[in-house]
This record gives sequence, C-alpha cells and structure tokens, in this order.
Amino acid sequence: MDILVKSAKIVDPNSNHNGKVVDILIKNGKISEIAKKITPKGKVKEYSTKNLHVSPGWFDMHVHFRDPGFEHKEDIISGAAAAAFGGFTGVACMPDTNPPLHTKSEIEYVENKAKGLPVDVYPIGTVSHNMEGKDLAEMYDMKTEGAVAFSDGKKAIDNAQLKSLALLYTKGFGGLIMSYAEEEKISNGGKMNEGEVSTKLGLKGIPALAEELHVARNLFLAEYHDAKIHLSLVSTAKSVDLIRQAKKKGLKVTAEVTAHHLALDDSHLEGFDSLFKVQPPLRTKKDITALIKGLKDGTIDAICSDHSPEEEETKTVEFDQAAFGIIGLETAYALVNTNLFDKLSTEDLIAKLAINPRNILSLEVPTIKEGSTANLTFFDPNKEWTFSESDIRSKSKNTPFVGSKFKGKALAIFNKGQLIEA
Repeated sequence: MDILVKSAKIVDPNSNHNGKVVDILIKNGKISEIAKKITPKGKVKEYSTKNLHVSPGWFDMHVHFRDPGFEHKEDIISGAAAAAFGGFTGVACMPDTNPPLHTKSEIEYVENKAKGLPVDVYPIGTVSHNMEGKDLAEMYDMKTEGAVAFSDGKKAIDNAQLKSLALLYTKGFGGLIMSYAEEEKISNGGKMNEGEVSTKLGLKGIPALAEELHVARNLFLAEYHDAKIHLSLVSTAKSVDLIRQAKKKGLKVTAEVTAHHLALDDSHLEGFDSLFKVQPPLRTKKDITALIKGLKDGTIDAICSDHSPEEEETKTVEFDQAAFGIIGLETAYALVNTNLFDKLSTEDLIAKLAINPRNILSLEVPTIKEGSTANLTFFDPNKEWTFSESDIRSKSKNTPFVGSKFKGKALAIFNKGQLIEA
C-alpha cells in the first residue's frame, strides 16, 4: 500500500527532519520522499488529520501475552491488536507462560505465531529452567533462535549464585538479563504498598525495602562481573537513587518504569478496587515524584505498560484474593502524556517509548528518513478523548481506566507495509 502522509510534524531526534511539518510518501513499505509538499504520481492513499504527529514506531519492552497456555486471558494475535491500538509497532513478551519460554522450541512458537502481524513480537526467554530459580535455562540456544533478553518475569531470583552465573554466562554472548526486584521474605504475601494507606485499610503491606534490597544486590552482582543488567518495573524512590548512583559509577545498568506507576499512587486503593492491584504495588506520591525525576534526568531509560491480562473471575473477588495486574497497552501513552504533559517534552517521551527500549534490547531503531523502512506511529499529543470498553482490544478487561478522560492519543501505526488505524 502506497500512502501519502500529509502535514505531519516529525518527532524523531535521530532524523534530520525532527520538528518539521512535512509530507511523507511511503511506497512499498519504505519512505521514498519527505518534503514540505508532495504531489504524488499515480494512485496513493492519503492519510491526514488535525495536529498530526509522527514518530518512530513505539516499542513496549515488557508485556505479558499469556501465550502459550493461558490463551483465554490473551494470545499473541489479540495482544498485538491491543498494541496496535495503543500505538506500538513492537513489543517484547515476558516468558511467564505455560510452558514458560525456556527452550528454543517455545521461542520458535512465539515467532511463528507472530508472523504476518503488523506488530513485531519479540520473545524474552527465561533465566532459569521452568522459572524455578534452580538451574540456568538454555539461554544461548534461545538467543540464537531470537530471544532478545532473559527474565523470570515477576519471580525474582533469590539465589544470588544463580543470578551471578546468569550475568556471567550472558556476558559471554551479549545477552541481557532483565531483573525483577522483590525480596519475597520481606514482601511476605503483601497485597499493596506498605504505608499509611495499607495501615488505614488493614491490608498487609509490601515494603519498598523488598524491592530495594534486590535492586542493590543485583547492582552489586553486575558491578562484580562488569556485566550489563536491566532493572524491570522500578517503583520506589530509593530504587531510583540506587540506579542513579550506579550509573554515575559507570555500571552498565538500564531501567524501566510502568505508565501506571507514573500516574497512580496507593490512595487509589482506598475503595478496595482490585483493578488497581498491581505488582509491584502502587507506591506513594513521593515515589511518583522520584520516578518522574528519574525519567527526566536519564536514570530511568524506558516506559512500559506491563500489560498483564487477567480474566474477570480472578479480579471480581475479595481484594486479598484478587490477582495482580492490569492491561495497559491501549492506554500507556495516553496515561503518561496526560499526567506528564507539563513535565516531559513530547520528544523526551518518544525517546522513552520508541528509541531507548530498542537500544536496550539491541534492536534496530527506526528512523524517519528517505530510503528507510517505514515503522511509524501517528499520534496527536493534544487530542482529548474518553477511554471506553469498546476501545479494549485485549481479551481481558482488567483496567481501571474505562471512563477516564485522556489528553493525547495514538491514531494509527504503519509497519510491515500495513496501515492500522486505532
């Protein structure tokens, strides 16, 4: 499909056209011309809308597509549809499936099922076999098959020796460990952030310390081996400080934060609404301030959705019994843009959503220039809209944002020669 994009403002710090309002002609999936005004020869589809912005396609490096094994919650096809609606042209899937993505075969399964989809789906393999935290998984074989990183999902690896071996082993072939931080003996079955709100509600809390102990340990191990490490789902002020200090020392550390941890604090749980029950838990306003500061100064490199589909039966139960997790692909950009509109520039936000995640995973970063393959997200950072249940493309509906008014919306994506409008 040949497309002429009319009067779009380019947001791409790697492009010579950054900040300019131009026409973009896409032919056979490639950007063939960029100019102030283009008069096409032959028949093309025109795409234009008010206040149109275009950036490199967004990439979510932390999603749970539940496939294989839990396809009733989500599968790769429905997950990709949710990603496209939210403006993402690429995602990296966590390995907490059934069976886990812990051998070459499961990596191949994900890749085969994702073929032909307009969203690039990259698998993340496990660190330990069967995610049991005992023996290393076949990481090198998975890497050669296409795994872009390794993680045990939200099972923090308590065994320091195993984590040490994993860092050393992956260093040998350029692999990346994505490390979730939670000292389970400290969190001890908690249901929300430990603090004033948990005390008020009479709910067992998860101390910030549970995360921070693991963050500190993982940084020590990475420093000892001079190995790179990525810290997933950072949520506390002290974690941000620890990462900032590590970067100043020259450690090869990167970090991500979820969209909802930038916008919501633990006071949202005062109504015992399990849709706000997430892992790691929503923290305090002080933590949110520290996370935003970490984004602005480069301590935190990327924003993700931690898209975690759950069927209704696991959410519409007593709060103590409810599953952790919310879906987030459809709302991640809108949520962050709405809450950080006056704190983070559009260009900085695109860096956290599109460029840095791919750099962390050593993937090619799309650039808006003539001759390059078109991998684009179209959006309007000023568009005001209300998220409704009909906007949900996921199989699961576990989101607290139905009815929420947002500022900023993904309008469409173009990838693999396909234009998909939201």
